[in-house]
Amino acid sequence: MKKAAVAWVSVSGGPALALWCMPLEGGLFVVSGPGEQSAPGLAEAAEAQVTLRGDHGGRIVTWPARVTRVTPGTEHWDRVAPLVAAKRLNAPGPTAELVRRWAADGCALTRLAPAGEPLSGAGLPTGSLAETPRQAPVVRVTRKPFRLHRVRRR
Repeated sequence: MKKAAVAWVSVSGGPALALWCMPLEGGLFVVSGPGEQSAPGLAEAAEAQVTLRGDHGGRIVTWPARVTRVTPGTEHWDRVAPLVAAKRLNAPGPTAELVRRWAADGCALTRLAPAGEPLSGAGLPTGSLAETPRQAPVVRVTRKPFRLHRVRRR
């Protein structure tokens, strides 16, 4: 979770949406709303499921998350919002202006904190028609190393 930049978040059993996130304070922070990414129902939700991928691009873990919204004007907002805004790629304008816009436009800054053990079945998703990889014996015979010439000793 420490290296996550994108997480797939599912609210109320709905489809998982790929959302930009920032790991901070043992959770993932997500910004959504006008002028930002769309995350329907996330700001009002109490729980969600978060799926993270590994370096290879495949799913490595899905865990239940407790969703809390960070309210503008609070101490938590003043501490966290500038940190999240500073990491936002292609941000229009300076960090302080971006934080003010989020507060004025009603954007939701939400924290997704782990709320239990990872869900089982970290391999294939439920209902997937994909088959797990089969064990295959090595069929290639190793050849002797190629030599350019023989060195003769006297």
